[in-house]
Amino acid sequence: MQAVRVDPNAPGHLKLTDAPDPVPLSSQALVDVKAISLNLGEVKRARRSEPGTLLGWDVAGVVAEKAADGSGPAVGTRVVGVMNTGAWAERAAIETAWMAPLPDSVSFEVASTLPVAGLTALYSLEQAGQLLGRRVLVTGASDGVGLYAIRLAKLSGATVTALVRREEARGVAEAAGADHVVVGENGKTAAAHAPYHCVLDSVGGPVLADALKMVARGGILVSYGVSAGEDALINAREFFITGRSRYYGLYLFTEFGRRPARDGLRVLADLVADGKLDVHIEARADLAGLGGLAERLFNREISGKAVVLVD
Repeated sequence: MQAVRVDPNAPGHLKLTDAPDPVPLSSQALVDVKAISLNLGEVKRARRSEPGTLLGWDVAGVVAEKAADGSGPAVGTRVVGVMNTGAWAERAAIETAWMAPLPDSVSFEVASTLPVAGLTALYSLEQAGQLLGRRVLVTGASDGVGLYAIRLAKLSGATVTALVRREEARGVAEAAGADHVVVGENGKTAAAHAPYHCVLDSVGGPVLADALKMVARGGILVSYGVSAGEDALINAREFFITGRSRYYGLYLFTEFGRRPARDGLRVLADLVADGKLDVHIEARADLAGLGGLAERLFNREISGKAVVLVD
């Protein structure tokens, strides 16, 4: 099969090469890959990984070989799944607990955007509980997770404020349904609509420090990224005297111990099939063009999702 592996001398540090087919474990199904979605985290990882490493998280395709332990979908089933590595190839071995059947009305292209971005948004918002009539702040709101978070929060009945870094990103956040869109390099621009019952933060740094000041009593800030920096100087007293407020660190792959990926993927796929959830796909490429697409994503030239279509 063909696969995209780490190559420091190639665009995005990634190059299409020949590779052996994966050998699935008994709990894994072998899937013919039809579409792949890129995420900033794995694109960054490509720049610090050893040459020859096979990366990739998001995948949609067709089951070519059922799991040997009898779990999961049958051969020929359209599926969407997530991996901790190995999706950037023509075939992938995926844990059956990390995949879900795909309704016929949902394209592979759209389905491939659901795993990391969609599950991160879904599982983050679940930490806040009831959102009907409550205020939600989404930072980094023009990326894949942010846009899914806006849509899912609106479906839950929340009033959503979206924080974006560039004025050019305002339109995609508005199209996703944000009630308020604010532009800025820090979180202070979102203060006008505070306090928030739920804050979803993917930025870190000063934005995280500012956002913690805006959490309402009994509210929560869910942190799942640090695109602007890992260090944040916070006023601990100001946070704890709010009362019953929480800070939750969400790393998606550890969340699967709480709620299997297949559960969330079913929810998201059904929402798409019912016409209640859509996605902004801004860029596409074939497998040979994955490296160039990754370079664009790394340089923040893409809002929403970037998808690779596999023949």
